[in-house]
Amino acid sequence: MDLDPLILSRIQFAFTISFHILFPSFTVGLACWIVVLEARWLMTGRAMLRSLSEFWTKIFAISFGMGVVSGIVMSYQFGTNWSRWSDIVGNVLGPLIQYEVVTAFFLEAAFLGIMLFGRSRVPKGIHFMACCLVALGTLISSFWILSANSWMHTPAGAELRADGRFYVLDWWEVVFNPSFPYRLAHMLTAMFLTTSLVVAGFSAWYLLRRRHEREGWIGYSMALAMLTVLAPLQIFLGDLHGLNTLEHQPAKIAAMEGHWEGGSGAPLILFAVPDEAAETNRYELAIPGLSSLILTHDWNGVVPGLKQFAPEDRPPVLIPFYAFRIMVGIGFVLLGVAVLHVVLRLTGRLESARWFQRVVVACTPLGFVAILCGWFTTEVGRQPWTVYGLLRTGDSVTPALTTGAALTSLTTFVVVYAFIYLFGTYYLVRLLRKGPQSPTFDQAQPAENDVPRPKRPLSVTDERAEPAE
Repeated sequence: MDLDPLILSRIQFAFTISFHILFPSFTVGLACWIVVLEARWLMTGRAMLRSLSEFWTKIFAISFGMGVVSGIVMSYQFGTNWSRWSDIVGNVLGPLIQYEVVTAFFLEAAFLGIMLFGRSRVPKGIHFMACCLVALGTLISSFWILSANSWMHTPAGAELRADGRFYVLDWWEVVFNPSFPYRLAHMLTAMFLTTSLVVAGFSAWYLLRRRHEREGWIGYSMALAMLTVLAPLQIFLGDLHGLNTLEHQPAKIAAMEGHWEGGSGAPLILFAVPDEAAETNRYELAIPGLSSLILTHDWNGVVPGLKQFAPEDRPPVLIPFYAFRIMVGIGFVLLGVAVLHVVLRLTGRLESARWFQRVVVACTPLGFVAILCGWFTTEVGRQPWTVYGLLRTGDSVTPALTTGAALTSLTTFVVVYAFIYLFGTYYLVRLLRKGPQSPTFDQAQPAENDVPRPKRPLSVTDERAEPAE
């Protein structure tokens, strides 16, 4: 592989967006989790819920800050490495990104200070409103960013004119392009799943260590309940998203499935080693007809094959093929965790099943892994296009960019990101290992029905049986 400016710019963008996406993937769901904790605290007066909200707000603040920094760096590349792309699509994507700044980022920036530092300085209702508006801002931000990204996959509502630029014909069609509803639902569900796994995983870790058992049980129980709802929903949404991709990006589906010939009754390839030079799969393990059934809901349905597309129009196969299988595999692992959770809860063994707590701890990072694999699948599968079917990646890179300049910026980003994010992640892990601060009755502002408790070791059962705080 020649290290020309194009491939270096692609590697750089993939590197920076891989770092960036981890933080919004966590903070979008975490902001909503904080809102739920705040709402329950206001309704019940239980000091434990306030303590949990304060703890996760600290985690949110650090993650949000790291996400903002990485997002700013990523946006600079539009001008330095992808100036041709910026010029060609600017009339379409420029306003969408600006809408995200005006409607979401300003909303988050305006109320984030109240959320982080205003708990003891403003009335409870105002603080709760600030938490709600910050959470709303994260959701609005996801809306606009995913709309812009989806438009590059399924461009609609704009035309490419003779001067080489896109011009908008219908903003409604641009924003609500054909893949956007599916991509938005799929990604938001993935974000909430990621947060549920982190909360459940660290809560289970506290229970295993017999530390912060009350707080651990609350987070463990609530997060697993959310996971149980979201895991099967995500599989359903993924199927819908796949059917939409089959309609609008058949070459991507062929690469994801590893199909070279295509046709009716196509097998579901569980494992293979795709050989792009020979246009075949080696060591293939497949189930006959199942791919056609999944993609077309018909055993004899016709699915696309990579040989139906010119070699220069095919996406790379290895990354989408393997990343897709990892993502789907994680989805079914989470479905299994959800089923086990329901069985243990219904049989009254959820508290005592320490083996299951270890399973939940092991699943903590799976949401991040699945999101990265999903993005590798969809973005690499879009190649060789930046705007699918209309603008090639090779025509989007900055014309005057040299190999030396691209390599220098890539190396700089790797070094700086490694330094900043290692320290940031280290501090996050320290906070998570330390856990929430257990409230005391002389500082927790208890409700009227609070009663002092004896100072002795408390179990999960104690927390569930005690009066509301």
